[in-house]
Parts: sequence; structure tokens; C-alpha cells
Amino acid sequence: MSELPETQLGREPIALFQTWFEEAVAAGAKEPTAMALATVDESGLPDLRMVLMKGVDEGGFVFYTNLGSAKAKALQHDPRVALCFYWDKIDKQIRVRGRVERVSDEEADAYFATRPRLSQIGAWASRQSQPMRGYFELETAVAKAALRFAVGEVPRPPFWSGFRVVPEQIEFWKQMPFRRHERILYTREGKGWAKQWLFP
Repeated sequence: MSELPETQLGREPIALFQTWFEEAVAAGAKEPTAMALATVDESGLPDLRMVLMKGVDEGGFVFYTNLGSAKAKALQHDPRVALCFYWDKIDKQIRVRGRVERVSDEEADAYFATRPRLSQIGAWASRQSQPMRGYFELETAVAKAALRFAVGEVPRPPFWSGFRVVPEQIEFWKQMPFRRHERILYTREGKGWAKQWLFP
């Protein structure tokens, strides 16, 4: 029977995720950090969009956004989320279910400082998810922000920060011939993880 070799070594799911992620990078995935983020808004409607993972460790998966965005408002209403990574270059998928928590101001400041200057200015200019009259309104806002921060460092906006998805479940899926795919589900149990093979 074909098996996921990493699971046979007793690896924790975050370590296994990092192994698969490195495989995707090595295989030339166009945007290996891209992940689908699913939320539910205050009316109960689900929503889904692609965001970029900006960090992963034993604490979870980190992404950043405008705190006035639709996704941030949904997260304030209901912190339960789902993520999905799919890398066609290596025929592997990882699904995550968990809850979000805000990153610290220090962590957000440190990441913001690494962004390209124009991206930093864009964060100040964009009222993410809010209606605008046309694209020229955005260009005008960017020009004003660029003038405001013409010299010196661009500070992180107070309305821009990050969220960490703290996983409760992580499922690994590997494509196999004739739809005999390999699936294994990790579920958090206390400080450890329980592992369960699933039928494809």
C-alpha cells in the first residue's frame, strides 16, 4: 500500500506542511504562499478569497490585511476559518480549519517594515473593500500618500495588521493514480495531534 512517507516518521503536521511547501517552491509553483481563506460574515453568508501566507510556525499560519476589509470584519464577527493550499506542480493539497487571533503590534511592525515602499504607501491609500468612484480615486489616494511620506520610513497604518490562523485540524491530500488518493487528517488533542487516515 502506498503511504505518505513523512507521516510514518511521526512528524508533526506543521513540519510536514513545511516539507510539502518546500517541495512546491522547488517545483516552481508560481505562488506557493497563496491560500484560499474562507470566512462567514455576520449575516451567515460564507465568503472565500485568496490571500498570501506571510509566515508559518507551530503557532499557525499568518496573513495581513486592512482591518476595515470585509475579511477582517467577518473575522471580528466569527474567528472560525478554513484555509486551502493547492500546488498542482506536486499534486498536493492541504486544508486547515481553526480560529484566528491578531498578531502582536511588534510582529505586524516587523513584517510591514520588510514590504516594498510602494506597497507600504498602498496600505495607507487603500480603504480596502470600500466603494470607490473609479480607479482614478485610488491613484489619487496613492499620490497623496506618497507625498505624505515623501522622505523617511513609512510607518505601519493603525488600521493594518495581521491574523494568525491557529489550526485545530490539518488535512494532507496527495493525488494518486485511479483516484486512490492519500488523505490523512491531523486533529489537535491537547498539546499534541491525533492522526487518522481517510478514504479518498
